[in-house]
Amino acid sequence: MIYLDHNATSPLRPEARAAVLRALEIGGNPSSVHAAGRAARALIEEARESVAEFAGAAPGEVIFVSGGAEANALALRGAIAGAAEAGAPVTRLFVQATAHESARAVAASLAETIPGLQLCEIPVDANGQVNQAEFSVQLAGSEGRALVSLICVNNETGVIEDVAALAKLIREQANTLIHVDAVSSGTCPIRFREWNVDYLSLSAHKLGGPQGTGALLAKGGAPLASLFNGFQEMRRRGGTENVSGIAGFGAAARALRAHRNEEAGRITAIRAHFENALEAFGAVVFGQDAECAPNTTCFAIPSLSAETALMALDLDGVCVSSGAACSSGKVGRSHVLKAMGVPDDLARCALRVSFGWNSTQADADAAIASLEKLMTRISARKAA
Repeated sequence: MIYLDHNATSPLRPEARAAVLRALEIGGNPSSVHAAGRAARALIEEARESVAEFAGAAPGEVIFVSGGAEANALALRGAIAGAAEAGAPVTRLFVQATAHESARAVAASLAETIPGLQLCEIPVDANGQVNQAEFSVQLAGSEGRALVSLICVNNETGVIEDVAALAKLIREQANTLIHVDAVSSGTCPIRFREWNVDYLSLSAHKLGGPQGTGALLAKGGAPLASLFNGFQEMRRRGGTENVSGIAGFGAAARALRAHRNEEAGRITAIRAHFENALEAFGAVVFGQDAECAPNTTCFAIPSLSAETALMALDLDGVCVSSGAACSSGKVGRSHVLKAMGVPDDLARCALRVSFGWNSTQADADAAIASLEKLMTRISARKAA
């Protein structure tokens, strides 16, 4: 099997697997005071330090959760609830047009259920990056405390957002909170403190860690109400911690931090090789005029539907996707491509290839060979 869908989930790194197995052998509840409990607690705190170092944060700012979707929900719901409890309610919620569906759905729900909360969509340009001029006008055009949710690296296109510049722009507006979804940013540096944002979402399985574990980074003093009652995670996320998952998360973060430059360089070369080969099919690469993550190519071969391509590739043992895995079960128009102004007929042809820590050029060649075989078959059918 040729696996080229790391943005959906990245296979478990050996370091993470070893850490998970070690944690499972300990088996204690990290809230227990006996030896097994203390050993489990030590694994969590070790992982907390590793994730903090990976993301440019302090250990006390790391809150372990079940994954990226929960991290986004905790950031948006928790910030708004916490701000209301502190007597400084959020009245405006800005969400990037190309945000992950988990953030978009939570934002829509909040706008429907909280009286007076205004939901605003942050406009993007043809590459999917925030249109800073329009956004600046949008920010200044209304009053009240705001919460802004950005996506650092788009999960579908790989386009990188200039978080530092946007945070500076947003901070010019008084009384504003900033959330960054960095779930798909594993191959790119994450600088929580340096960016001067309040909340940041991470997910272990996008880094080669185990599924079912993530983290929300929350700056000290930023309002945040827990979604689950309980004393765990500094009373910000109740429930017994997933010790083995967290241990694997920490190990994956350490491994990626140690090898990020080497991996990024190698994966960038593979992606460039793949995109060069796509030219033979007349493919359109989305977001190609913007800086993109080293591992992601979102493209379309005009007149070749994504559904047809996915089935053919899968039959050849090549795993790719047509967009976010969270939208599996349907091959329809991506809201990301819609926000970028991509025509419907081309958007329906969109495929996403995402490389990762164990990808090789041979994997890219296998995908190209499968596409070439499919296009040859289609051409022969048309000729007949």
